Amino acid sequence: MKFRLIYPKWPKLARQTEFHLPPHGPVVFAATLPQDMEVEFVDENLEEIDFGRPADFVGISMMLSSQVMRGWQIADTYRQMGVPVIFGGIATMLHAEETAEHADSVFLGEAEGRMEKVFADYKNKRLHKIYDYLNDRPPIESVGTARRDILKKDLYNYRGIQMVDLVHASRGCRFNCYPCAVSYLGGRRFRPRPVEKSIAEMAAIDNNRLFIVDNSLAQDTQWEKDLFKAMIPLKKKWCSHPIEDDPQVLDLAAQAGAWYVYQAVFDTSDYIRERIKRYHDHGITVEGTILLGLDSHTEDYIKRLVDFLLEIELDLAEFTVLTPFPHTPAFKKLHSENRIFSYDWDDYTADKVVYHPAKMSAEKLQQMLFYAWDTFYRHEPQQVRMSKLLRRVMRMEKADNTYQPRRRDLIDKAFGRQIKK
Repeated sequence: MKFRLIYPKWPKLARQTEFHLPPHGPVVFAATLPQDMEVEFVDENLEEIDFGRPADFVGISMMLSSQVMRGWQIADTYRQMGVPVIFGGIATMLHAEETAEHADSVFLGEAEGRMEKVFADYKNKRLHKIYDYLNDRPPIESVGTARRDILKKDLYNYRGIQMVDLVHASRGCRFNCYPCAVSYLGGRRFRPRPVEKSIAEMAAIDNNRLFIVDNSLAQDTQWEKDLFKAMIPLKKKWCSHPIEDDPQVLDLAAQAGAWYVYQAVFDTSDYIRERIKRYHDHGITVEGTILLGLDSHTEDYIKRLVDFLLEIELDLAEFTVLTPFPHTPAFKKLHSENRIFSYDWDDYTADKVVYHPAKMSAEKLQQMLFYAWDTFYRHEPQQVRMSKLLRRVMRMEKADNTYQPRRRDLIDKAFGRQIKK
């Protein structure tokens, strides 16, 4: 059977330097497929879909709300050709009812241990319209090594510069943050994979640079320490979402090759100032994730926040506006207050205002988003800061003899100028 797995295209943030990482959901899903399955993966962000190529069954994996309408178009095209389509992934779970209108089948939840039945149903022409395992999660021990062999790896670089491979060490999140859907998707219980299984997967990845995509590693101190200790011999260089603000944890993370972290910066407090300083003191670079448009935010506050980010010498910043994705506390609140004015999922890119803010107009918040990007990167453009980040990982690799020589001029060309070491 020829199974084509498609990842629909989606737009990058308007001010963000464009690069593409290998998607995580499709390769994790592919590991759950029956062994005799012939799988072809198409990442539409980097290659066109050839609708003329034969396929018996099509799967569409969607991570973001801004992918769903394109995913529906792709499904409609295949179904008109008589090819059945199944949807899965995070955005499918968030938009399940609408997606079902464009699908032969919709899979909700985690796929481990479930795909043998789904594909047996397909072969026996009894495919269910909905497979709902959203609240019936498989044992975390059943999560295997992702199938990165389906990727066309040559596509995932930035102008010749090697990027990162994605891997996860846990599922679920004990937090329930206002803009986030993770607690709906993966549950409020933190479910760490056995450390040895995560380490085995990391060791098997033919790339020295990793992105540990867990929502937050800062959920279980002992597990975090055990994971980082076990990572030290791998000599991988990695980035992640937040690490626990504990000197022992940060020291182990640095020893394990922590390259940089994505850290939410939610105010201008001394706590945030000291938190960023502690990362820096341990040699860990910080990219701040900055959410604008909360009900407490004013125009003056956003200006002070950007000044604060420059003052604390944040290495990189990614600015977004609050986006009320379905099944988040933000959606529930703003929808109930009739403040959402667009339900066009193509607008849900995190850089378009789709609701009425509390203390400014939607138009003003949109202006302040671009003000934040432009002001933070005024004196040192994002591409220059990214170049410094890449040069830093190369120095780390050289220090432990894991560096694979690459032409220096590729980096200079990629970022448009010469950067001093």
